[in-house]
Amino acid sequence: MGRYIHQSKLNNGTTKVRIISKEGRKVVKVKHIGTAHNEEELKTLMFLAQDSLEDPRQGKFKIFEPGKYLQTKIMHKKSYSKLLFYTLGKVYDKLELSKILDKTFRELVITRIIEPTSKLDSIRVLKELGLKSPSNTTIHRCLKRIVTLSYSKKVAGIFIKYAKLNKAALLLYDVTTLYFEIEKEDEYRKRGLSKERRLEPQIIVGLLVNEKGFPLAISSFEGNQAETKTIIPVLKEFKRNCGIKNITVVSDAAMLSAENLDILEEDGFKFIVGSRLAKTPYAIKEYRKAKESEKLPDGQIFDTTKEFINKITRKIAIRRVIYQYKQQRAKLDLLNIHKQIKKAQMQLSDNSMIKKSRFLKIVRSHKEINQKLIKEAKLKAGIKGYVTNLDLDEEEIIKAYHNLFQVEKSFRMAKSDLKARPIFHQTRHSIEAHLTICFTALAISRYIQDRTNTSIKKFVQRLKPLRTVVISIGSKEYTAEPEIDQEIQRLLDLLN
Repeated sequence: MGRYIHQSKLNNGTTKVRIISKEGRKVVKVKHIGTAHNEEELKTLMFLAQDSLEDPRQGKFKIFEPGKYLQTKIMHKKSYSKLLFYTLGKVYDKLELSKILDKTFRELVITRIIEPTSKLDSIRVLKELGLKSPSNTTIHRCLKRIVTLSYSKKVAGIFIKYAKLNKAALLLYDVTTLYFEIEKEDEYRKRGLSKERRLEPQIIVGLLVNEKGFPLAISSFEGNQAETKTIIPVLKEFKRNCGIKNITVVSDAAMLSAENLDILEEDGFKFIVGSRLAKTPYAIKEYRKAKESEKLPDGQIFDTTKEFINKITRKIAIRRVIYQYKQQRAKLDLLNIHKQIKKAQMQLSDNSMIKKSRFLKIVRSHKEINQKLIKEAKLKAGIKGYVTNLDLDEEEIIKAYHNLFQVEKSFRMAKSDLKARPIFHQTRHSIEAHLTICFTALAISRYIQDRTNTSIKKFVQRLKPLRTVVISIGSKEYTAEPEIDQEIQRLLDLLN
């Protein structure tokens, strides 16, 4: 078989370089080396072609061996995670966040996802991504713009449109706390009831999401603010911004007090809230009496109504209270009850332990186990209550309430993957700007995670090593894109 280098001039002035393999007069193989746009590129391609003739093994070009061709200098210029930045930027644009005409804000949001770090260290991250990074002054100017131009409201408005909230909306609300490693309080960072059992000054962050966990609004409050005082202003502002009249809010029992329910009802909101069980509901007592058994079927639902006095109008409001018994929940409740009984028994035998436990009662300086309370607790095990003013099927009410785990999931992502705790920020403006960046990054992260079924942390870990490389050969630079395997391509396709 004969092999030779063939050059062919094209009409556009470029030159195609190929290696032709023949058996007799028959062409059996054609290997394309490249297309040269000038003499220097042609010279380089001829070197590559000549080396391929001498050593036809793919990728074993002798041009890369030191000293082979002294007139051609090959250098590695840089490498960067172009694919990762481009992919995250594509999602940023898909969510229509590009309506906020702020390049620095865009870069800070994407950097938050890739490597959550201080704003100053974001400069390093952007450089490693092969981008022209902003200066420290530019970043701080951006933080000021985020607050003065109300980026948080703009982002929320964009997300409301993306979530396609039209005539009705089901919203989930919860709060978390973010602490600061400082000694003194100020007007914003105050000591209060901490979700993380911390003693340091903190702030309270409220998050409003849709039923799928996609973030719609974020708010922050002073650290000593009661949780129940946060939900009303958040919902009222959201209603003003989105213009939706039919809004249903879902929250746990700690968030919606009796007063809050009255306010929500007066303002036209619908709600589903967890109900605290002080004692076994009457409907369940009657059911057990009729069946002559304390055992309840798994999944049994009791749909009841109850009168509540509206403290605002002083009128009686009739609301539904739905109860459901679940065996799995009962197992967990009984396990906790037995732990508390054991604790009470230990305190009963140890006179030095004076702290009162749930099932220990003191009668005339005498300690004893409260058997009546234990029996009542066991009868309530596995029963969960839901208060609502909606006229929907019981299963739909219960399902909507249990979607609250989506808010908790978003909070976990914000705290762990995005490191939302504002360690490096001191003033309220800078803290609120930081939370806006985290809020926006959270939405992108939720979008990616929900579409790919892959955590944002793993997604970044998979794409970050795929680096674009820039190599100079002679005076020309060439870009080599990374090879994308089938699994990565599958993830990318899911985002389209």
